[in-house]
Amino acid sequence: MLSGGSRAVTQPLADENWPEFDIAWSHRQREGVVTMDFKLELVAVPVSDVDKAKAFYVERAGFNADHDHVVSDEIRFVQLTPPGSACSIAIGTGISRMRPGSVEGLQVVVSDIEAAREELAGRGVEVSEVQDFPWGRFVYFSDPDGNSWAVQQIPPRP
Repeated sequence: MLSGGSRAVTQPLADENWPEFDIAWSHRQREGVVTMDFKLELVAVPVSDVDKAKAFYVERAGFNADHDHVVSDEIRFVQLTPPGSACSIAIGTGISRMRPGSVEGLQVVVSDIEAAREELAGRGVEVSEVQDFPWGRFVYFSDPDGNSWAVQQIPPRP
């Protein structure tokens, strides 16, 4: 038993009865025990004007518009994904109690910070100059409500 009463799955990955990869139940092996992957794939970002925020993220930040559904008079769900990312953001109405503009520390990673900055600035995003740190090179921007983003280029590993 694992802490919290959970049980580890002990079926080996090589068993032909188990699929090699299943997106809903992907597993990894650690210390001879198969464990469940927990993938972060959606983060709610609170906004005051859904249409304005959607336009910013799609037209300026270059995100893909995956979904835009009006579920009811109280709920609208919009899912947006940065290019190449496995994690999306959700904006809308009735999906979060957070105050618009209150999210800080969202971060995406790119292979070329100069090109990323140029692309964002070219699309009309107010983006900072490149800042260099031992843990990477960064630029920063915010959406119209003030939710803040960092864009990082990870330094080469020794």
